[in-house]
Amino acid sequence: MNPESRLAELGHTLPVASVPVAAYVPAQLVGRLLYISGQIPIKDGKPVGLGIVPTDVSLEDARACAVQCTLNALAAAKAALADRGGLSAVERVVRIGCFVASTAEFRDHPKVANAASELLIGIFGEAGKHARAAVGCSSLPLGVPVEIEFLFEVRGS
Repeated sequence: MNPESRLAELGHTLPVASVPVAAYVPAQLVGRLLYISGQIPIKDGKPVGLGIVPTDVSLEDARACAVQCTLNALAAAKAALADRGGLSAVERVVRIGCFVASTAEFRDHPKVANAASELLIGIFGEAGKHARAAVGCSSLPLGVPVEIEFLFEVRGS
């Protein structure tokens, strides 16, 4: 089954890939590795959540933000791989790096990252299992609570 069909089965649709508003590119293909720049939880042009976990944003809402980051990353990957068949060209999820804006006392960063990990495994199966970092920080761009970067291996051409 192709990744987009699997996404639909899971109840998700891909957004249109966003255009960067700073001096970077959303995706960079180097050999067979596709690097996706950090994605924040933007949906329909607006942040899904704002603030610090858990004082302003609950753990469940932070997990929803992680899902939106993942959908945004997949949209960026699809756009970057348009000439290779889109998401069907993804052979494996290699790594994700999840950043959570949180209080110093918050210890559940992995639970936030799990929402992204679980979605990727749900879409790609065994090929969705990946290495990962889940890191707490004091703030993130635009005041969002979660940002995630991705690394995919792409099938050879």
